[in-house]
Amino acid sequence: QVQLVESGGGLVQPGGSLRLSCAASGFIFGSYVMKWYRQAPGKERRLVATITSDGGRKNYADSVKGRFTISRDNAENTVYLQMNSLKPEDTAVYYCNTYYSGINYWGKGTLVTVSS
Repeated sequence: QVQLVESGGGLVQPGGSLRLSCAASGFIFGSYVMKWYRQAPGKERRLVATITSDGGRKNYADSVKGRFTISRDNAENTVYLQMNSLKPEDTAVYYCNTYYSGINYWGKGTLVTVSS
């Protein structure tokens, strides 16, 4: 069965950096697009970044362009989100996502809090 497990969240000061990881299992990771979403309190879940199966193409929400970088290591079945120059507005639960065999899969999420 498909499993996605996020890690790396925590408390960080504005301007700081954090790297999130998502460990995947239960499917051929290297054949699928992976995405990061985030959900702030009281708001809907929003797409943050997308990466193609081979890592050759990446897309970002306008709000994080130039600050966040998505990457993946298919040998380790892991997708990453490097977050730099963090702002309080980045505070949210971050979720790893993939669409596999007609089902949208999500991890449990990891909380990122940007505050001084």
